[in-house]
Amino acid sequence: MSDKKKKVKKKKMGKLQRNRVWMSWTFVLIPTLFIITFYFYPMIQAFWISLHTGTGVNLDFTGLDNYRRLFNDQAFITAVKNTFIFFIFQIPLMIILALFFSVLLNQKTLHFKGVFRTLVFLPAITSLVAYSLIFRYLFSNDGVVNQILMFFNFIDDPIFWLGDPFWAKVLIIIAITWRWTGYNMIFYLSALQNIDPGIYEAARIDGASAVQQFFKITIPMLRPVILFTSITSTIGTLQLFDEPMNLTGGGPGNATTTISQYIYNLSFEYTPNFGYASAVSYSIVVFVLILSAIQFRVGRERK
Repeated sequence: MSDKKKKVKKKKMGKLQRNRVWMSWTFVLIPTLFIITFYFYPMIQAFWISLHTGTGVNLDFTGLDNYRRLFNDQAFITAVKNTFIFFIFQIPLMIILALFFSVLLNQKTLHFKGVFRTLVFLPAITSLVAYSLIFRYLFSNDGVVNQILMFFNFIDDPIFWLGDPFWAKVLIIIAITWRWTGYNMIFYLSALQNIDPGIYEAARIDGASAVQQFFKITIPMLRPVILFTSITSTIGTLQLFDEPMNLTGGGPGNATTTISQYIYNLSFEYTPNFGYASAVSYSIVVFVLILSAIQFRVGRERK
C-alpha cells in the first residue's frame, strides 16, 4: 500500500474516531442536561423558595424561619408521627411477606408458578383509583370484611375502618402492603434464581432443615437485595400520598395525614404557602438521608 493511501486511510480512521467521540458525548450530555433541568434545578429552586414566605410571586426572604416553624407546627408533627407509624409497621411486614412469597414461588415442584407470580404482582400495576374504590367498599361499615369477621365471630360489632383513627391507620397499612408486596417479591425472586442450587444441596446433605437453610443461606445471600428494597420502600413510605388521599382523605381528624399530603394541603388546599411547603418537603429529604444511613449501617456485610 502506497504512503498516500495510508495517509488517506489514517485520515478516515481519525475522522471516524472523532465522530464516535462526539456521538458518545452527545449520548452523555443530553440525559445530563435533562437531569439537571428537571431534577437538580427544581431541588435547588425548592430550597431557595423554602427561605421565603408569601403567595404567588410576592415572596419575602425570611431565612430559616420556615424551618424553625416546623418544630412548633402541630399539624406537621402529627403528619410525621403518622408517616413513621406507617414506616415502622408496614415495611417489615411487606418485606417478610415478599420474602415468603418469593421462596414459596421459587420451588421447583410448584405447578402454575407463572400464574401465582402474576397474581401476587398484579396489585402493583392495578389502577390506584380503582383499587381505592374497591377497598372503600370492602372495608365500609357493612362491607364484606366486616361481614366475614362477624360471620366467624371474630368481632361482635362492625369495625369503623374509615371512621376510627386507629383502624384507619390499619387500613392504610393493609392497602400499602397489598399493593407493594408483589413488587418487592420480584426482586427477591430474581435474586433467588441466581443462587447456586448446589449450596442448598450441600446444606441438605449436612442435615440442615428448611428453616436453617432459609436463615443461614437465603437471608445472607439476599442481604444486598433486602437492603435495596428496604431503602426504596423507606423513600416510598416517607413520600406516601396516594392511599391516604384516596382512601381516608387524611382523616378522621388528620389521623392518616402524611407529610406528602400535608405538603399538598399547604400548596393547594389551604391558603397557598409555597415557601413553608418547600421547607416541609425538605424534611422528607432529611428523614430519607438519616434512615438510609442507618439501614446501610445495619445492613452492610460484616467481614
